[in-house]
Amino acid sequence: MTSRESSRFCAGPVSRRAMLALPLLFVPTQGSSAVSESLILDPATRKWVPYDSRQAIMYYRSHGRSPKEFQRQLVSFRTAEKPGTIIIDSNKHFLYSVLPDFQAVRYGIGVGRDGFGWAGIVKVGRLAEWPTWTPPAEMVARDARAAKWAGGMPGGPENPLGARAIYLYEGGRDTIYRIHGTNEPWSIGLNVSSGCIRMTNDDVTDLYARVAVGAKVIVLNQGAALFRGV
Repeated sequence: MTSRESSRFCAGPVSRRAMLALPLLFVPTQGSSAVSESLILDPATRKWVPYDSRQAIMYYRSHGRSPKEFQRQLVSFRTAEKPGTIIIDSNKHFLYSVLPDFQAVRYGIGVGRDGFGWAGIVKVGRLAEWPTWTPPAEMVARDARAAKWAGGMPGGPENPLGARAIYLYEGGRDTIYRIHGTNEPWSIGLNVSSGCIRMTNDDVTDLYARVAVGAKVIVLNQGAALFRGV
């Protein structure tokens, strides 16, 4: 896919009409109970503490990266899902790329803000490098900066979709959700999007190289079992 591939929803609110058009597989949440706020381990007290947007910005400014919990790492991961599957734990703000021998690459992610969480089983429908971002009509109407890009913002470092986009399909149809990079790397670990899954540009580029069109993507409900698969 080329940089002209576009996405209309990830950086702006999803319209009610678009949400109602989704298959019944999707279960948008209406509160924070299904998509929890972030916690990070305080190295001084060894206690888990809340992690919000203000703390995230301050941490990123000081360290140039997200906290250790949200940095890419190889982890042990027991699941019956086959290698190549992507499993997203929105509650913990982790995305797992399943490897052989009960291992996975774990990435930190940003997820849907309050009222925009969802769960389901989908597939990778297509892939794009440096995708175009096209803001939805609602955003164009209220935001002069978005209106500038009503015809599509070319891919690049300032584009909200970042370096790569992985388009999620169900039953051969585009769900309007994507896994994509971001020009706000400090937002990893937070509930910030309109339902799309954000990753740093480095991480989404790494995942992009591992994933194939047709790969299974599982977005978990709270408390769903991983070992038996979903």
